[in-house]
Amino acid sequence: MLTRQDRPNPSAPPVQKLRLRYAKRGRLRFTSHRDIARAFERALRRAHVPMAFSQGFNPHPKISWIGAAPTGVASEAEYVEIQLVEMLEPGKLVAMLDEAMPPGLDVLDVAVAAGGQSLADRVEASRWRIELPGVSASALREAVAGVLAEPVVEVERLTKHGMRTIDARAAIVAMTVHDETHVSDPVPTDLPCGILEVVVRQTTPAVRPDDVLSALRVVAALEPPVPAKATRMAQGRLDDSGGLSDPLAPDRV
Repeated sequence: MLTRQDRPNPSAPPVQKLRLRYAKRGRLRFTSHRDIARAFERALRRAHVPMAFSQGFNPHPKISWIGAAPTGVASEAEYVEIQLVEMLEPGKLVAMLDEAMPPGLDVLDVAVAAGGQSLADRVEASRWRIELPGVSASALREAVAGVLAEPVVEVERLTKHGMRTIDARAAIVAMTVHDETHVSDPVPTDLPCGILEVVVRQTTPAVRPDDVLSALRVVAALEPPVPAKATRMAQGRLDDSGGLSDPLAPDRV
């Protein structure tokens, strides 16, 4: 929580809305979104960012989170929107937060929201990179072809309400296997490492990297001997070629 002395003026109306892209790296991938949000708010307080606050008995800083990555995965493309009571240059905000953020939580880009579509409306899909140590590229390609050939691939996910069955295939826009040798974490040199890039449409419930891995297991009995590592590389709206537009780009005129 922001202390009273750090609140510029809870009754002042916001004069600027900024959109931020940030990364969740390293050990912070195991941190829940709630803890990430708390760390972000503490950084805003330490940096003395002139936040706008909600009205009422217990004012809160005006922060809107968009499609937070699940616990256990890294990301290079998380987005949040904040409202300020004083105008700030985007570059200055990056510098202000750079010293205040904990290691592994990094602000990468800031843009002014100038009307038009909301940030949530600019995000309809994610591109994930999934590293599968112990799985060869050829075996991964065969499994991916099997998933793409199926009209429906049902997988089970454990939720707080028990097991739930979802159709993972319905959300998958594209899956590509890359011939890469570089991985984010070192693996034994005698192990192959398949690299899967998958574009997943935002659905309800959201299809996560674990669900994609479950689909590979259901269809092709593919199960890495070493836990896979997923990183969200991008979010945005889908274009005609299946690419993702930048949510921070200016509105088209």
